[in-house]
Amino acid sequence: MSNRSQVLSLLLPPTSLGNVLVLLFSITLSSVIIFLNASVGLAILLNKALRNENRFLYMFSTCFSDVCTGVSYLYVGVFDVRDSSNTPATLYIAPTFLGLSFMAVMAAQADRYHAVVSPFKYTQRMTRNKTVVIIVVYWAYAFAVVAMHNLMPQGVIRSFTATGAFVANILMVVIMIGLNIRLFLIAKFQLDKVSPQTDPERDSKRASINLVLIVVAFFLAAWTPMFVHVIFCNFSGFRCYMFRNEGTDPIRILPRINSALTPLLYLRGCAAVRATVVSRVWRHCRRGSVTA
Repeated sequence: MSNRSQVLSLLLPPTSLGNVLVLLFSITLSSVIIFLNASVGLAILLNKALRNENRFLYMFSTCFSDVCTGVSYLYVGVFDVRDSSNTPATLYIAPTFLGLSFMAVMAAQADRYHAVVSPFKYTQRMTRNKTVVIIVVYWAYAFAVVAMHNLMPQGVIRSFTATGAFVANILMVVIMIGLNIRLFLIAKFQLDKVSPQTDPERDSKRASINLVLIVVAFFLAAWTPMFVHVIFCNFSGFRCYMFRNEGTDPIRILPRINSALTPLLYLRGCAAVRATVVSRVWRHCRRGSVTA
């Protein structure tokens, strides 16, 4: 089916209870992604103390890209479209937001590793402005790739980016696993040897490391099936089954579910974010609805 030449149709025809439930699941998932990530993102914007810490800037970047993921899933998860190289339903923009979340989590992981291993050098080097520059750079890089995909002939762009993107993704996964193991060892052994009197920020460092460990673990669990599927289909020689659309492909649904889980992990693992969301975001929304 040509998505551009024909009228859009729903993900599945609402002719059975199962189809209706799948449609409701897609709409609910996208709504939850938008609501939770917008809540955490607004909390960071409203709280100056949070905005002044580098780790919360990466958290905001993740939330913003996941809000965009939720908005795009109202399209690719509800209608009968597929965002692939043959049928780019969103001109490669929707999967780019997922990739941006991946890059933001990896950057936050590297940031925490640098902060704990070399705290003095980290304080000198990683200013708030430099962190903002890093975030802007990987956002600009992502959309430069999108522009290349849309402006250059597909044969040319595939030859340049297919293998490179594949190798880069594998390296990112390996690096994330390695950093997670290293951060776990630091949290488990190194910080236990430091007394609170020697380092007043010991408990804060442990909490931030634990949060990154959990977030990265969920990211890897959600993304690994997609990577394994790509490797198997590209290098095994077997013809893999292709789902008709995004909303019925479980391998592509998993990263979207993770986009809803990540802000929940932020709320559960960071008391400052949780308090700001409850007192300055949800409470104001509740007052506004009562007033209206």
